[in-house]
Amino acid sequence: MMNTWAPAELRRKAKSRWKSLRISLEQKSRGFSQQDLTAMLRSLGVVTGDAILVHSSFDQFAGFLGKPADIIVALQGSVGLSGTVLMPTLPFRGSAIEYVEKGQIFDVRRTPSQMGLLTELFRRTPGVTRSVHPTHSTAGWGGKSAEFVQDHYQATTPCGRETPYGRLLQFSGKILFLGTDITTMTFFHAVEELLESRMPFSPFTKETFTIESIDSGGRTVTTHTRLFEPQYSRKRNIGKLVPVLKKAGYWRERRLGSLKSVLLDANQVLDSCVAMAQRGIFCYDL
Repeated sequence: MMNTWAPAELRRKAKSRWKSLRISLEQKSRGFSQQDLTAMLRSLGVVTGDAILVHSSFDQFAGFLGKPADIIVALQGSVGLSGTVLMPTLPFRGSAIEYVEKGQIFDVRRTPSQMGLLTELFRRTPGVTRSVHPTHSTAGWGGKSAEFVQDHYQATTPCGRETPYGRLLQFSGKILFLGTDITTMTFFHAVEELLESRMPFSPFTKETFTIESIDSGGRTVTTHTRLFEPQYSRKRNIGKLVPVLKKAGYWRERRLGSLKSVLLDANQVLDSCVAMAQRGIFCYDL
């Protein structure tokens, strides 16, 4: 027993110590404060009144000198009370179909987000409202959060026009990547729905799934939705969009310590994808 236990435990302790050392070194050499983060967001192009969908990886905040909650405060302060902060709070990692097949019931009040520490902390933050959707729920704070998250469960695809993701187009929203790359862009699924008729294949399943969720009042609601076809999901390559966005001048990037941040405009992302589609180019490796 000892021989099988000790190495694993030693590896765990070594990994934990190395992580603590890395964070300590990062904070000493390239540490940054909440105020520095706010200034970086401003220089990136986040302004008061913006609606921003935030994708994040807290592991990339090694040099941050505050608490995780301070990052959320910086985001809220950057858009102000008239603006809106959104974060994806999906209850799974991997395939939506695999998650649905497990038969778990999404409860908007209790089901945790699997999209990282900041998203789960944000979900629990006072004043944050979460959309009711069995696979692609979104949490929102600020002036238009209620409009973004309303009736998500009624959408016929998880991220289409009548969802928080698709509504970024309506509200001239932006997409912010904090320590993550463009492959995490959930908004791209809204683009897929809008371009579906132009594509040589459908990225969605032929089957419509009927899935139940529990809303904030404890009531059961039903969603009828197509999900993402796994054979095409595996071939999706959003990275093809990067040089197109950069060439058009739509790519805004900053670094703060070791944290890389990118800001995109949702409508400009759609315009770029439409331009690619007109040339028969789609973000898939087929």
